[in-house]
Amino acid sequence: MPRNGRRPRTPRPRTARPLALAALPAALLALICAGPAPGATAAGAGSPARADVRWSDARNGVRAAAPAGARSAGRAGAPRSFDTSPARAALERLLPHHSGQFTLVPDTAGGADTFTVSGTAGAITVRGSTGATLLTGVGWYLQHVAGADIGWPGESIGMLPARLPAVPAPVTRSAQVPHRYALNDTDDGYSGPYRTFEEHQRQIDLLALHGINEVFVQVGAEYPYYRALQGFGYSAEELRQWIPGPGHQSWWLLQNLSGFGGPVTERLMRERAELGGRIAEQLRGLGMTPVLPGYFGTVPPEFAARNTGAATVPQGDWAGFERPDWLDPASPAFRQLAAAYYAEQRAVFGDSTMYRMSPLHEGGQTGSVDVGAAAGAIQAALHAAHPGALWAVLGWQDDPAPELLAGVDTSKLLILDGLSDRYNRLDREARWGGAPYAMGTIYNFGGHTTIGANTSVWLERFGPWRAKSNSALAGIAYLPEATGTNPAAFDLFTDLAWEPGGIDQREWFAGFAARRYGRPDAAAAAAWEELRKGPYSTSSGLWSESQDSLFTARPGLTAAGAAYWSPKSMRYPAGSVRRALDHLLKVAPELRGSSAYRFDLVDTARQALANHSRVLLPKIKAAYEAKDLTLFRTLTAEWRESEARLDAVTGSDPNFLLGSRLAGARSWGADRAEQDRYEYDTRSLLSVWGRRSTSEGGFLHDYANREWSGLISELYAPRWDRYFASLDEALVRKAAPREIDWHAFEAEWAGRTTRHPDRPSGDSYRLAAQVAAALPPVAAGG
Repeated sequence: MPRNGRRPRTPRPRTARPLALAALPAALLALICAGPAPGATAAGAGSPARADVRWSDARNGVRAAAPAGARSAGRAGAPRSFDTSPARAALERLLPHHSGQFTLVPDTAGGADTFTVSGTAGAITVRGSTGATLLTGVGWYLQHVAGADIGWPGESIGMLPARLPAVPAPVTRSAQVPHRYALNDTDDGYSGPYRTFEEHQRQIDLLALHGINEVFVQVGAEYPYYRALQGFGYSAEELRQWIPGPGHQSWWLLQNLSGFGGPVTERLMRERAELGGRIAEQLRGLGMTPVLPGYFGTVPPEFAARNTGAATVPQGDWAGFERPDWLDPASPAFRQLAAAYYAEQRAVFGDSTMYRMSPLHEGGQTGSVDVGAAAGAIQAALHAAHPGALWAVLGWQDDPAPELLAGVDTSKLLILDGLSDRYNRLDREARWGGAPYAMGTIYNFGGHTTIGANTSVWLERFGPWRAKSNSALAGIAYLPEATGTNPAAFDLFTDLAWEPGGIDQREWFAGFAARRYGRPDAAAAAAWEELRKGPYSTSSGLWSESQDSLFTARPGLTAAGAAYWSPKSMRYPAGSVRRALDHLLKVAPELRGSSAYRFDLVDTARQALANHSRVLLPKIKAAYEAKDLTLFRTLTAEWRESEARLDAVTGSDPNFLLGSRLAGARSWGADRAEQDRYEYDTRSLLSVWGRRSTSEGGFLHDYANREWSGLISELYAPRWDRYFASLDEALVRKAAPREIDWHAFEAEWAGRTTRHPDRPSGDSYRLAAQVAAALPPVAAGG
């Protein structure tokens, strides 16, 4: 997620108090009980002396580790009396000028996951079962009574009246499902691994406002590995080389790669662990569950050689990377390492009731390991550290396999279904033997800036799937690979869990249009009706994401998409976005001042231009093949002008700035070399993704493409310029065009340290109007 135009912070000592020492003996005791690491020397048998990892909660106090198995508020059996001050603090951040008009009341008598909203003008009372549910009630009030939107991103709270309107009659809502889970394993990488606590806090506030109660916390997850493995024969330096840079750690935790983008420093790991601990405590304060990474067997090279009796299985290749080895979960060494890992994790992050693990994600080798027995051992190790904790596993490709499900207590398992809206003829009860699952959506891959989602599929499936006589549907799972795009999709998907009578898609989008800019407007309604019918009504069958842009694609006259794994053609009529842009430009002037309007206008103009790239490139191809040099030059000049407009219009909104992402990465470095390393970690993910074997053999180049100002002007436009120049030369010389090593071109860009603006510039309305004026009119039926 972009850093909202803030300047990079200067690295400085943290001011939070040290971690409570009471946590340390518990961690050491767990290690002692687990026994020495097999084959470890006396000097390395225990964990090294703990570094000064510090974190504080929202009130600047220090939280000691909770007892194993402690249940966070908001789960079944949790106490209903709770401190509302974290919810009050969030409300003041969300509604700084109106928070005083809300009274937040813990509901000690109502049902779990329930809120009630009532009150007169200027005096709104929200009762709720947790701090997060209180905020969900506030969100319901804003949406259904006040008619304002706090989206992700963009808001219209500036249009609220000084005195908030009364609630016509008290309204009570209860969640339709107990699990409302958020964040893909890849979110930290693609949305921004170098974010500040304030940015994560904003994300938590928004998730609570929209009814989420379980949030994946990945930041700092490397630190328990780093600490625990030093007791199993590895030096600190070896582990710093093995752990990848923050931008690539998502895939290391999935056991897909290691090392790339590093080495990391101990200071960075300590600061990230501190940040992760603060995020977890922020969630707990609101009664939300911090979902922490569990341990399922990832180890560095030579683990078996350094630990007598340990058995490891090489995991083979993942997209050109050698995967880390898998420690057989049925071995004593696994139990000992898992105990050490969970003890180290507890000391910094505290306990939770839910842990994320996906063994054998996207491949991997089982060797002679019995998958069912391995799964049982993974769950047993989890329950030894956290009795009764829930194991969350991603439903993706063929996972979880029947063998894995057969080896575990599925009553303590939740499958996060990443394919609920992608394919047809799905029967999750039959597929997973009745194991509980959450209906999920992955409508964004790699952080693409494309608009759209299969929202009609969500609405068609959620109610019937839940109403089945044998239904195992127990939740929703908000799983885009990157967050901070498509605010309408975020709003609608999270509403599924709170609307008892179902949702009418047309009515919902009409209501969204009315509150998005602060009041009803005919042009806004027309714009969102076009978007509803187009990119937000794509069908299931093959894709859950819309097509990406050809401006961001590796050049070629037959280019059909930027990311290898993305749709290769339009998934909706392009005219819907083009007409929506025209309508948005006609929204009443007094409604154009909100960040919601600016974001939507820029995003729609960007999408209209991106869609036009699919019209323009075939014309360029035809001119080249006809050897019409004059027409070829005219059309390629139009392409360049479109790229320039795209860079300018995206540069007018803080959510589309490359400079913000780069500044954020550099802000974590203590010196120039470290800053450059973290910038490379960021740039490489956006371009080549990894090394040449990954970029080319693994087809991951441009996987994380996005239309951002700075990225367009410095990478995408020069790349197309180089290509068109080679074709121009070929036409003049009447010869075949010269070959271009695109990986070398992109790798050179990834290694740069050029600076880009981290604050928006330009008039969004004027720039969007210029885009509309330059695009051809919409053809009938287009």
